[in-house]
Amino acid sequence: MNFDHDTVVGFTKSWGLFYLIAMAVGVLIYVFWPSNLERFHAAKKNILDEDDKPWK
Repeated sequence: MNFDHDTVVGFTKSWGLFYLIAMAVGVLIYVFWPSNLERFHAAKKNILDEDDKPWK
């Protein structure tokens, strides 16, 4: 199969949208998965634990 520019552009235009939608759904599933809840809450709190102090 010859992969010239027109073939790649045609493939990207026809399947690129489905690829991006699948990736977005995958990210949303990862974000809202119940076992990741504690990890995200810890990350939200720990970002300011050590650095949230006035300068001396």
